[in-house]
Amino acid sequence: METSLPVACVGAVVWRGAAALLLVRRGKQPRLGQWSIPGGRIEPGETQHEAIAREVLEETGIAIQLGPLIDAVDLIGRDASDAVTSHYLLLDFTAHWRAGEAAPSSDVISCEWVSPGEAVARVEWSETKRIIRESARRTWGFEI
Repeated sequence: METSLPVACVGAVVWRGAAALLLVRRGKQPRLGQWSIPGGRIEPGETQHEAIAREVLEETGIAIQLGPLIDAVDLIGRDASDAVTSHYLLLDFTAHWRAGEAAPSSDVISCEWVSPGEAVARVEWSETKRIIRESARRTWGFEI
């Protein structure tokens, strides 16, 4: 296991109006190669709000206006004997595009603005799908 404690991380469902949200294709573990929402680790001395603004900017070139917390999610990896190999605590927020053009950088290999339905179709992890749906429900009042 990489650490004896859960690793604190943040993620953001970044909206550009109700018709588009930002997805990234991960270039590192966990979930290497999968589509997800932008985010990453909280650095020592950094607040969760500072971390999500930094991570979105580093990964995509997008500046955001941070919205409310959607939920906290555990991502726990286990080996064949069911021993814990990793544990990430993900604090997922709603956010809104403020400035910048989406371009992959840092630890993502691609980023795109997609429709909410397309986002849910591309994302593999059920928890990220749930977070996107909950953000749409709370922010725009519609179901995906």
